[in-house]
Amino acid sequence: MSLKSLLMPAITQHWLSRDRLLAQRARAERRRLASAAPHVLHYFHQVDDPYSALVAQILPQLLARYQIDLQAHVVGAPADDAAPERDKLVAYSRKDAALLARHWQLDYTDPGRQPDAETCALAQRLLVSAIANGRFAAVAGTVSQALWADASALAHPALPGGTLAPASAAQSNAHLADANRLRARLGHYLGATFHYAGEWYWGLDRLHHLEQRLQDLGAQCPGVTGAMFPPDPDLAMATPAPIGRTIDFFLSLRSPYTAILTPRVFRLAQLTGAEVRLCYVLPMAMRGLPVPREKRMYITLDVAREAHVRGIPFGRLNDPLGKPTERGMALIPLAQRIGRAQHYLESFMRGVWSEGLDAGSDRGLRTIAERAGLSWPHAQAALHDEGWRANAETHRAEMFALGLWGVPSLRVGDTAVWGQDRLWAVQQSLLAP
Repeated sequence: MSLKSLLMPAITQHWLSRDRLLAQRARAERRRLASAAPHVLHYFHQVDDPYSALVAQILPQLLARYQIDLQAHVVGAPADDAAPERDKLVAYSRKDAALLARHWQLDYTDPGRQPDAETCALAQRLLVSAIANGRFAAVAGTVSQALWADASALAHPALPGGTLAPASAAQSNAHLADANRLRARLGHYLGATFHYAGEWYWGLDRLHHLEQRLQDLGAQCPGVTGAMFPPDPDLAMATPAPIGRTIDFFLSLRSPYTAILTPRVFRLAQLTGAEVRLCYVLPMAMRGLPVPREKRMYITLDVAREAHVRGIPFGRLNDPLGKPTERGMALIPLAQRIGRAQHYLESFMRGVWSEGLDAGSDRGLRTIAERAGLSWPHAQAALHDEGWRANAETHRAEMFALGLWGVPSLRVGDTAVWGQDRLWAVQQSLLAP
């Protein structure tokens, strides 16, 4: 066992602990009070990002709910290393934003294409001007809706508060460069993101974390309770799905989001009678796709928050990149043959993501395997069978054919979604007549 494997569980257990997060928040609040500063909320808006279009619509409501100083910034798209398979990301973002819009009764329809560069540049210039005039929250929704639905309307948009002269191209470019640098300095890479006192919150999906934090600080306006977009509850009681329904579960053993979704997928299958088909793939970093540091940092911290909300143990981790993942994947076919696939996957995810077990060592992998009902001698023999590699490549090609490229992803019938926070869409599809 390497020194890194020995130290990582203890380090991450401290770094990702709820107590540390709350202490960090308390220090930030003490600094704010000492300087008599308002609650400053930074928002980073990418004009050609559908998720930003959704957030833009709810900014007036957010400002009406909280006593905050909103500082808006118009940013560009994420860098190439933060957006692998960019074409798939862009196309899926439109599809997913349309799904969210229907779910939350917002205004966005996937037009099947991105707005052209000239129209995006005009929208940027309008929004940069709106920031300078203190009108961003009031007009961002209107500008975004025109950009996606009727680009010609941007020439003479009917904006709340009257007309708005676009900023010059030079002013817009300078603002964009400054905003991109600020986003990078604060530690993020996406649009539709909020930053408040050291923490990041992405899109509508993480707004409930931000709202809870602001309410804990007493920043809400009188009568405000709850969240605008609370996380959707998982199915809580047995509700049989139509016979023959299957959940295709595209997963990676190195994905922390997969780790916190795994028990929920199997619970959904148990309550509905559906079958789970495990479609395991190699992680991005082992498929030659870069994952920059700021992305890894945000993901891990975000998973810890999401795990806390869902009551799923997470944080004492031992990153299974490389050999540990390969060894772990080699045992999946064995677990499937003996009917212990669910037990093995749950044991592996719990072991490396909340117990700090080193799956690259025989001691760690044996613990994971035996408590899932796998014979260690049989597991040792399975480690020499490379057949899992062809299976993983087949699953990757199948996932790509769905327009998806990352994990966890799920499919039920014609519904294919990406992310642990889309289980509600799978649940709806699973139970549909």
